[in-house]
Amino acid sequence: MRFFKNTNIDFIGKRKIAFLISAVLIIVGVVSLVINHGPKYGIDFTGGVSIELNLTPVTENAKPVNIQQIRDILEKENIKDVEIQEIKDTEGRSLVLIKTKAVELDGVKLSDKILNIIKKNFPDNINPETFIRMQQEVGPRIGEELKGKALLAIFWALVGIILYIWWRFEFTFGIAAVVALFHDVLITVGIFSITGKEMSLPVVAALLTIVGYSLNDTIVVFDRIREDLKVYRRESYVNVFNHSINETLSRTIITSLTTFVVVLSLYLFGGTVIHDFAFALLIGVIVGTYSSIFVASPIMVEHFNRRQKLVGSKRK
Repeated sequence: MRFFKNTNIDFIGKRKIAFLISAVLIIVGVVSLVINHGPKYGIDFTGGVSIELNLTPVTENAKPVNIQQIRDILEKENIKDVEIQEIKDTEGRSLVLIKTKAVELDGVKLSDKILNIIKKNFPDNINPETFIRMQQEVGPRIGEELKGKALLAIFWALVGIILYIWWRFEFTFGIAAVVALFHDVLITVGIFSITGKEMSLPVVAALLTIVGYSLNDTIVVFDRIREDLKVYRRESYVNVFNHSINETLSRTIITSLTTFVVVLSLYLFGGTVIHDFAFALLIGVIVGTYSSIFVASPIMVEHFNRRQKLVGSKRK
């Protein structure tokens, strides 16, 4: 099935505009990262406690609990620097998310202390079966180890990609693909910084998924380019690359659209646990599709044009 037949869009001719758009997005993201002193790391990387509670009234006399009540009660118990959020689940119920960077207080597990305080002060809002929706604890040392391993995972993934594409195509194709992948990851991390979302292990998994998704799309385009370079020997590089991108455009749009619909469903109905993961994938699908057309391929055109100028070829 093809949505677009016999298209003749000049993608490569718009490469300077595309480069400008990419540069602006990356610069805005980097500026946000500098202002915020890097990404906002979740407790996976910094250590701490994260508890999601259902405080829906369970008796007739019970009243809804607001965030300020919880904050005031915790401060009275000397539990400070606590981040409290009200969130909605898939059924529309109000939940409370409590986060703190400390794991213990006065030799007592902070999560146990918080739960006991909530139970004591809001007994009419406690249903033992649904009270604790999620509970997570990570020590600071483990968080640092996870951060290092996450960065290494992304680094080695990119190295492996360069080697694979070098083996399948040539080294320059691998460099172009990795530049496009860096482009995708930087824009995604920048948007997370701008929106104030946390970087967690699920988000790192999403970044690696974005790398794989974007690479797959780029390889499809590169494979067609390699074939067309042999067939259209007398055509300019701009024409050959445009022809290849237009030939694979229908496949690219269908794949991206179906993936986007699935990820959007996860984002809307998957709940808070995978909300940030799905958000990162939404960005990645859009940016990855864009980069395979407007970043990776134009980089190769620039490379081939410069190489041919050195050898005096007629191709441009």
